[in-house]
Amino acid sequence: MTESRPRYDLISCHDCGVLHRRRPVRPREKARCVRCRSVLYRGIYSDAGRMAAITLAALIVYLMAQLFPIVELEVNGNASRATLLGAILVLWQEHMPLVATAVFLFTILLPAIELLSLLHVTLALAGGHKPRLFNPLLHAVHLTRRWGMTEVLMIGILITIVKMTSLAEVVLEPGLFAFGALTIMLAIVVSFDPKTLWNLGDALSPQPSHTPTVPHEALSCHVCGLVSAPHKRCPRCHARLHRRHPDSIGRTWAYLIAAAILYIPANVLPVMYTHSLFGREDDTIISGVLFFWNSGSPGLAAIIFIASIMVPVLKLAALSLLAWTAQRRSPWRPMQRTRLYRLVEFVGRWSMLDIFVITLTVALVRFQSLATITAGPGAVAFCGVVILTMVASMQFDPRLIWDPLPPNGEQHV
Repeated sequence: MTESRPRYDLISCHDCGVLHRRRPVRPREKARCVRCRSVLYRGIYSDAGRMAAITLAALIVYLMAQLFPIVELEVNGNASRATLLGAILVLWQEHMPLVATAVFLFTILLPAIELLSLLHVTLALAGGHKPRLFNPLLHAVHLTRRWGMTEVLMIGILITIVKMTSLAEVVLEPGLFAFGALTIMLAIVVSFDPKTLWNLGDALSPQPSHTPTVPHEALSCHVCGLVSAPHKRCPRCHARLHRRHPDSIGRTWAYLIAAAILYIPANVLPVMYTHSLFGREDDTIISGVLFFWNSGSPGLAAIIFIASIMVPVLKLAALSLLAWTAQRRSPWRPMQRTRLYRLVEFVGRWSMLDIFVITLTVALVRFQSLATITAGPGAVAFCGVVILTMVASMQFDPRLIWDPLPPNGEQHV
């Protein structure tokens, strides 16, 4: 019986399952799958010390962004300012716990978990040792990265500021600039691939080999990327292994149907109520688009229309097409369907844009004697649509697109 030696140079394509041998690439270069052209990994500076320094700087900026006010409104001598956490607390007090919890998770808690986990791991690796909680911390980075939405929040802040200029005098506060810097720094932090950190950890503390002697017997871990012989759990990070996501198509359909049902009240019911001296005005997503269009901001109207109306519809249609063709094991245009799946994954979070605008608007317009804005039930429904469609795309296994096609000399897992 041939003894298998340690092998961490195999990598499986996330989108089609083809096995590749990992080869070094220079920083800013990409390695792509030979079959579906998906990006397998990117060349980065695998210097744990540099990663730790950038992550620490991002964490400091993150704290500044959370603690300082973002913007201040002044109307007839009355002033109202908002921090992100203060805006979330206003939503909670107005009996919108679902929306408040979602905004808190996506903009405060999950980015904090990602930065703290990365900082702990990279500092330890830079010091030449593997931390005790190495696997759970990198698991946390893998999970939180898919849900962090700081860049979407930043666009939402800018849209809110433009909207408020027609209602009051707007004063920019330090928190706004901190969020701008944080958005740029998090874009750099996201380039730190957790799989690279797992490999750096293995170099410090070598693991026993679990590489299969026969490639078609291999399973690829969807968390750390290790290709190993069949086990119930990954030998390196202990994530559950499966050849394909369990009941992928059924779960995708379930979340899509739930999202489609919620999409109707999300667009029909008011997302905000404006109480002023002139009475109450109900605002839907469509009325928000018309507001920017009529106020001379067609660009912002287009952004909200695309992110809040077109994107959810297109996501529902695209995921339905992917689930239906995969269920039928159709060989129709696999490359185009794979690109469609990547696009759905990329744009999924941007539908939260309208929720972030509502959050900040509700917190800022708190002039009791003049005007007050509160969140409406449409915001809850729309938040549900965004979350359900994101979960649906995560449940869909893109390798099902390629399974009906015969291999062209490649080894698949």
